[in-house]
Amino acid sequence: MKKICVYCGSRKPVDKQISTLAEQFGSFIARKDWILVYGGGKVGMMGIIADACLEAEGEVIGIIPTALKKAEVVHTGVTTLHETQDMHTRKALMESLSDAFVVLPGGFGTMDEFFEILTWRQLGIHNKPIFLINKNGYYNGLIEFVEKGLDEDFLQERSTSLFTIVPDLEQCIEELENYFFG
Repeated sequence: MKKICVYCGSRKPVDKQISTLAEQFGSFIARKDWILVYGGGKVGMMGIIADACLEAEGEVIGIIPTALKKAEVVHTGVTTLHETQDMHTRKALMESLSDAFVVLPGGFGTMDEFFEILTWRQLGIHNKPIFLINKNGYYNGLIEFVEKGLDEDFLQERSTSLFTIVPDLEQCIEELENYFFG
C-alpha cells in the first residue's frame, strides 16, 4: 500500500475550493487503498483531509508532537496516532513512513515541512517525489521566489526538478499514478 504524506494547514482557508481540495484528496487516497500520513490534527485542512479519508474507509496515520496536541487539537479518531517529542522527530517519522509527499495550501508550518523535505531530497537523504498543488495560484509567490533564486544563481536549474508544481488535484493524481505505476 502506498503511503502519501500530505502537508497542509491547521486552519481553514477562506477559499472554499481549497477546503474541497483537501476533502477530495482524502477520499481519493482511501479509494485507492493508499494510506494518508499527516500531522495528526483534527482542525483546519488537516482535519478535513483526515476526516474525508476516514469517512471513505481509508487508513490514516497521524503524527503529532506532544507540544501541539492542544494547539492542533489532536485527532483521536485516526487509524494510528504517533506522538513525538518534538517537530524534528515528527518530520523524520513522516518522511520514513511515506512514499511520496503532497503539499496543499497552508501557512508557515506547511512551508517549513515543504522546504525541509525538499532540502532532504536535494541532499540525497531521500529520493521520493514531492508535489506542490498550486490551487487557484496559491503558490504563485513561491514560484516567483524560485525564479528569482535561479536568476540570482542561488538555485541551480536542476534543483527545480526536485519537486513538481501542479495546478490542481487532477494533475497531482495523474503524476502520483505515473510515478507509482508508470
